[in-house]
Amino acid sequence: MLSAGSSSAAVETTAVRLDRSTLVVGGRTIWRELCLEIGAGEFLTVIGPNGAGKTSLLKVLLGLLPASGEIEVLGRPPGRGNPRIGYVPQQKAIDPDLPLRGRDLVRMGLDGARWGPGLGSGRIARRVAGALGSVGAAAYADAPVGRLSGGEQQRLRIAQALIGDPRLLLLDEPLLSLDLHNQREICTMIAGWQREQGGTVIFVTHDVNPVLNMTDRVMALVGGRWAAGRTDEILTTNVMSNLYGSPVEVVRVGGRVAVLAETGDPFGSHHDLNALQVQAGA
Repeated sequence: MLSAGSSSAAVETTAVRLDRSTLVVGGRTIWRELCLEIGAGEFLTVIGPNGAGKTSLLKVLLGLLPASGEIEVLGRPPGRGNPRIGYVPQQKAIDPDLPLRGRDLVRMGLDGARWGPGLGSGRIARRVAGALGSVGAAAYADAPVGRLSGGEQQRLRIAQALIGDPRLLLLDEPLLSLDLHNQREICTMIAGWQREQGGTVIFVTHDVNPVLNMTDRVMALVGGRWAAGRTDEILTTNVMSNLYGSPVEVVRVGGRVAVLAETGDPFGSHHDLNALQVQAGA
């Protein structure tokens, strides 16, 4: 059973609030007049093509990127280094010869860049061991991180994000390059943390299928425009056509929903709208 440790009950009823927020980066409007309220304990999935602003949204909430409008994260303005926020960034290749063990990576969630043998108290060591156990990573705690599989590395990143007992968990494409088995395992861990700790999740992804049954709402970002609501509200022909500014058809085939361009081709690259395919029944 996944647990990030003992955390105090959240007092906020709203975890994140953006009111009339506009983000402009390099002269390009990423989003305009964004109004979004995410309740404490809610699971929001953010979808959209590459460059639409999904990662930028997380950076704004982390205090790494300024945006206009009123923005509150856990009851206060965004700021760097908020210990109540856990963050899993997009996966990057790790040098297989880097002398960084699994437990070192997880410990960095507590004390930043200070890692290595002999640097921790017994209390910190116990917290690291508990975090490793909670994600099923104890067996490779002492293995070089760069020599682990993508799924094993992602378990360690999630343990690192949760070791500080956050109230808000931000995940940027956490399923990228993982096989179906590891996707399911990662999603199960995240859902377990949300359920047991009452935490809030913002999950950025190209494919909502793996998290559909745990998603409360979906937000779509496309070309400076946005829409948020239940899956059956957002993934419709009218809404998606308005977002893309061109005819888009949303069809249901075999229990799935596909968002199709005018070509009717459901298999597009991650740079276009065809990448947005979700399962029906939300």
